[in-house]
Amino acid sequence: MDFIDQLRALTEKIPDLIRDIKTEEATKSGLVMPFIKALGYDVFNPSEVVPEFTADIGERKGEKVDYAILKNGQPIMLFECKLCGSELDAKSAIQLQRYFQSIPEVKFGILTDGIHYKFFSDLDRVNVMDSKPFFEVDLLNLEDAMIEELRRFSKPAFDAKDILSTAGELKYTREIQALFRTEFSAPSWDFVKLLTTSVYDGRFTKKVHERFMPIVKRAFRQFINERINETLEAAKTLQQALAGTEGETDKTEDAKAEEQVGIVTTVEELQGYYIVKAILSGTVELSRVVMRDVKSYCGILLDDNRLKPICRLHFNNPARKYIELFDIGKTGEKHPIEQLDDIYQYADRLKKTVENYASA
Repeated sequence: MDFIDQLRALTEKIPDLIRDIKTEEATKSGLVMPFIKALGYDVFNPSEVVPEFTADIGERKGEKVDYAILKNGQPIMLFECKLCGSELDAKSAIQLQRYFQSIPEVKFGILTDGIHYKFFSDLDRVNVMDSKPFFEVDLLNLEDAMIEELRRFSKPAFDAKDILSTAGELKYTREIQALFRTEFSAPSWDFVKLLTTSVYDGRFTKKVHERFMPIVKRAFRQFINERINETLEAAKTLQQALAGTEGETDKTEDAKAEEQVGIVTTVEELQGYYIVKAILSGTVELSRVVMRDVKSYCGILLDDNRLKPICRLHFNNPARKYIELFDIGKTGEKHPIEQLDDIYQYADRLKKTVENYASA
């Protein structure tokens, strides 16, 4: 099974597992070790995964962190585990902070109860673990963007520099989104004042605040809803245009509808698809280049055949987009792109992939 399949298999078992988990050790063996295994690390190989890893802190000797993940003999990640269902608050992270500081080569500390995972680094001060995580995952509420971000911690994809390059953006984006959610549900005095004084000439008083609070709240909600509707309309228009140019497959309409449950094809994915078609113009009949969107990526296939992948567009994570290209053995390799036009950089690879299928 690949990474996504293993992760999904674990998440499906969790509701049954947690009924019998009563101790921290059971949390480790039943939930955390399978998670580490899903990331591609051999939990039974002490050169990759070391339980009870020694993390001496000053004069305090024999301190142990629950798990250390090693690469080339050096620890790259530390796991501190708590009993399933425990609150992973600042107090719970103190122990992990001490371990993190005692092992300078480590850049990632993970605090978990087997279901929730909080990823920390030292973005604010070198070798001092941040007080807030830059990434959080709830295995019972996995989103596609979370899966793609988790994949970067897997053994085949792990690159500390690459992860750190976007960790800061992830952290602050998450915190700003949290502020937006708070302001959306209950606008603060300062937020109401900021907007009100931009449109109201009078003095901002408590009475004015009470008057404008519901107005700001309603305007905020209407603005968000309008943006959502605009995006959906744009996607609908493009999908209709796409439906008019693509040949029909042999699937029934009911089967097609069933496959699309829970899948939203974004405008960017459609634009990326059209760029790939433009690149392949003259290489292959364009009616043979078909888009098949799934929850974790947008696939572009030759002849609508999943055994003939041309590329995959991984656009679910707004902080980092990738195009996945395939070699002659159909092994995928992801490349980061900053903007959609960057796809043209891989024109030769895309053409070569299609030519390989034609000659096979």
